[in-house]
This record gives sequence, C-alpha cells and structure tokens, in this order.
Amino acid sequence: MSVHEYDLVVVGSGTAGASAAHRCREAGWKVALVENRPLGGTCALRGCDPKKVLAGAAELVDWNRRMKGKGVTGDASISWPELMAFKNGFIEGVPESREKEFREAGIEVWKGTARFASEDIIEVGEARLKGSRILLATGARPASLGIEGEELLATSDEFLELEELPEEIVFIGGGYISFEFAHMAARAGAKVHILHRGKRPLAGFDPDLVDRLVQATEALGVDIHLGAAVQSIAAEPGGGLTVQAEKDGKLLRLACRLAVHGAGRVANVDGLDLPKGSVEGGSAGIKVHSWLQSVSNPRVYAAGDCADTQGPPLTPISSVESAAAARNMLQGSRQEPNYSEVPTVVFTVPKLASVGLSEKQALERGLNVAVNKLDAASWYTYKRTNEQAVMMKVILDADSDQVLGAHLLGSTADELVNHFAAAIRFGLTGKDISSVLFAYPSAASDLTYLVQGKE
Repeated sequence: MSVHEYDLVVVGSGTAGASAAHRCREAGWKVALVENRPLGGTCALRGCDPKKVLAGAAELVDWNRRMKGKGVTGDASISWPELMAFKNGFIEGVPESREKEFREAGIEVWKGTARFASEDIIEVGEARLKGSRILLATGARPASLGIEGEELLATSDEFLELEELPEEIVFIGGGYISFEFAHMAARAGAKVHILHRGKRPLAGFDPDLVDRLVQATEALGVDIHLGAAVQSIAAEPGGGLTVQAEKDGKLLRLACRLAVHGAGRVANVDGLDLPKGSVEGGSAGIKVHSWLQSVSNPRVYAAGDCADTQGPPLTPISSVESAAAARNMLQGSRQEPNYSEVPTVVFTVPKLASVGLSEKQALERGLNVAVNKLDAASWYTYKRTNEQAVMMKVILDADSDQVLGAHLLGSTADELVNHFAAAIRFGLTGKDISSVLFAYPSAASDLTYLVQGKE
C-alpha cells in the first residue's frame, strides 16, 4: 500500500471536521480529509438545514389555521412532494461546493471508509494516510435498540427523503427527532403516534414547558404514548407495519405505513477499528481529555458528536470543539471549549428552547434563585396571531440579579433564547436587560417583562 504523509488527517466533512481542516491548512499544515458520504456533513445535508425548511412549512400551516375567522380565509395545506423538492434545492450542489472549497484551500480529499491501521495511519481503501495528528469528526448514528424487527425502522435521514408522506406514522422515542417530525407530518395530514418508554419526553428541557408542549402536540392530533416500551416491529403482507409495545403491563399494537427511529443517537465510531489506533472509545464517543485530545493516543483528537465531552450533540458545539481542537493541535496547548451557555431549540410548533441552568440545577447548586414563570399567551406579541401555547421561565440569581437560565415555549423561542445566551455569556443582570431600549412592537421588547416577572 502507498503511504501519504500529512500534518493532519481529518475523518469527517461536517462542521466538526471542516472547520479544523481549514484552520490548520491556513496555518500551513498539509491536510487530508476523509469522507465516506457526500461532503457536507449531517447538518447541511441530513439534519438542521433541511429539517428547518420542513418546519417552516408546518409553521405556515399552523399560522393560517390559528387565524381562520380572524381575517384570514381559505385553507393552507402541504403538498409533500413539492415541499421535498423545495427542500432539496437547499441541498443540491452542497457536496460539490464543499469539495471545491476544500481543494481550492489545498486540502486533499479522500473518498472512502476510514479505519485505523496503526496509531498514526488511517487506511482508505488501498491508500494509507499517515498523520502527525488525526482528528476524528465522524458524527453520530441512530442507537441500536435491540428489538425484533429493528431493521424495518426508517432513520431520520430516510424520513427527510420521503417522496410521499405515509398516512400513518409511528415515531419511536420522545426526543427532538420524534417531536419535530411529528409536528411536520401531522400538519401535512398524517396520523401520527409517538412511543416513549419514559414518563416524560424531551429530557433536559424544563418539565413545565414540556408538559405544555405535550398538551399542544396532543391537541394537534398526535397520540403520545408515555411509558410505552417497544418490543417489536413486524412487516405485514399488505406492506404496512405493526409496532408492538408494552404499556402499563398491557400490549399496545399500532398499525402504520412507516415507523421512524427517534430513540437516540450514539457516536459513529464502529467502523474505525479504534483498537488498532490505540484509541479508547465507546457508544458515548471517543474518550478525550477536556482539551479534546484522546486519553490513550496523544496523536488523536476528536470533536463534535463522536467525542465524549460535556457538550450536547448540537452543531454549534461541533463548531466550538473543532476550533478548540485546531488551536490545541497547532499550538500544543490545552485550551478547553466553553460550554457556559448552550442554547438549544426543538423546532416543533410552538418551538421549545432552553439555555443556561434549569430551576432544578440552580437549586442543586445551592443558589438563591428567583424564578419568573409566565403564561404569555395573552401578551400582545402572541395574542395578535392567536397563539395559545406560550410559556416562559427565566431563572435569576435572587442576590445578584444575574441571569442564570431561560426556558421558552412559543413561536419566538428560537430568537429570544439567543438574547438570553448573550446575557449569560456576559454576566448580565435583569436590570441590565431592562435598561435596553428595544424596538416595539417586537418579541425582544418582552424581555423586560420576562426578567421582571411581570404579566
């Protein structure tokens, strides 16, 4: 086998891999990048970006239905084939564009499956890439559920490629994927079920807001089955599926045309042959120090969803970790990524967003907290579009007035959460926010009321 030597070999072309590759190349390093799928990564091709195109259509339909009888006439409906064609317009050309960017930057692209041959060599087909440094940025994949008929489940990737929307869909798991896709599918006319083995879905989000979102989701016509442990999926002669679960000691059988895996993701590292590279890892990802260097092979770094870090599996975290890994590789330093405030959004309708400490986390730290919990459906911002499910919760330090966390449910949650992220990053107080003159009427003008706890 031929051996090609590089200062850095990057495995993965998504956010975590591409950013570091470009930074190191700009510093004069000789860089190779390996990818076994179309170049661009999950967010651009199979995740955030295409998903939000579909979410936008669901929002439009919801807005139209809320305003019927209030000046809006006619019915808005989703043509799934047309929506998918529109979504594809955002994806087409991305792999070619990314490849051009890499090559113009002087980054050598290798297409194929990467695996370790030794501690400093990555094999791609018949070629061997020797790296003084190796960055693993292979992302995540759906977790194995260990249930009969699991191979019949569609992945989120496959859902986003559906040419036609099935009439009945079952989503397994109660996380982001299931809730976001359920809201899209239900508003496009499908009958939707969500099966979740726990007692509350969307773990990690404020329970009061989750309960309110569950109510809104059920009002949409989605059947949410909590405490339901899926046992099997079986194919039926007519082409449909039967999903069997146990709930409250009884069997639950649901007939559908499509069952979708939404029950969590794990690090996509199985094919890397980590033992040959002396790289320690598992389902949680590559085991790294807080500065993203492998705990077992100092040549290797990891970033993004395939790294076992404190950061949640979000695209902005992949970017932050990629930048930190690049700095540390270039400088031989031990700089740690900043996870102090990580805004996250579930793009349901209404949206659910969170940043900073939850009420429970703040109390567990022994902080003296003030909790502003507000039902904002009657506020002008939301009443003018007849929005019903709007709830906000802001966590403040009762002694210093510093903003500790914000948890938001409503159409503006995805934008408001970024204001609170900035407030937490720069240590702002409620009084600081109240002193800002915001444009009115706008969602941001409500920030003063949120930090003051006023209805």
